[in-house]
Amino acid sequence: MEPGSHPTLGFIGIGTVGTALVEAFAQNGYRIVALFDRKPASSEALAKRLSSDVLDADSPQQVADQADVTFLTVSDDAIVSVADSVQWSARNGVVHCNGAASIDLLQRAQRQGAMVGALHPLQSFANVAQARKNIPGSAFAIEASTAEFEQVLHDMVDALGGTPLSLHGSKVLYHASAVMASNYLVTLLELASGLWEHLGISQAEGLKALLPLVRGTVENLEAIGLPAALTGPIARGDVGTVKRHVIALGEVAPELLSLYKQLARHTLPIALAKGTIDSEVVERLDAALKEPRGGNES
Repeated sequence: MEPGSHPTLGFIGIGTVGTALVEAFAQNGYRIVALFDRKPASSEALAKRLSSDVLDADSPQQVADQADVTFLTVSDDAIVSVADSVQWSARNGVVHCNGAASIDLLQRAQRQGAMVGALHPLQSFANVAQARKNIPGSAFAIEASTAEFEQVLHDMVDALGGTPLSLHGSKVLYHASAVMASNYLVTLLELASGLWEHLGISQAEGLKALLPLVRGTVENLEAIGLPAALTGPIARGDVGTVKRHVIALGEVAPELLSLYKQLARHTLPIALAKGTIDSEVVERLDAALKEPRGGNES
């Protein structure tokens, strides 16, 4: 398996991530030779869309026997059991796509001589169509058992138009960071848009109104970075507005007040670093966030 060349690929697990990666690799010069899914209809339909040469395999072993590199795009909890069910050899590369786990999940395959790796797209895969659209430009976290196989994975990411990241340190922290930036953004917007119902406007309409604001914030982050992209009452040192937020939330949504205050406190050092407020204003804002005028939260 030479870096720079295109190994043949097989996939075990044809869900959203598996399907999106299969189609992305196929569109960028990689030959997909075999697919397997525990729901045969999934692998059969995708195989037919790709080419008559793609094997709709009867077992994970058949995929490993056909492909130079086999991707395990199964659920996180199934990676070890599926990998351990296959007999691997030195001609195999095997890759999982779990964002929080290391290549240690593939220890048995490595002991059998296979090169093992992890390739995690740092992207939100809500559905296949959106995932295909989002892959170019995305970062991919890479781990590999050998420098040679790491380069093979780097080449794959390059072919997809992504940015390869070789991780050093805790992969769990990397994944926690991703969850905070992506998954919990959805949670924040669910909570924020829910407040609009107190204004006589539906949550769906509230979300629609908030999304351009979110896009603008993301564009600011991309264009000018941290801390310059921070705006709003904390960045302005608007103590009165923050006090009014605390009072209003305490009255109509006390269950959100603690979260609001925690986020505000974490925003204080960002505003200080931006240089739009000084330490005296930070103290006044912090005092406003400690005032017990928000109902159930103190």
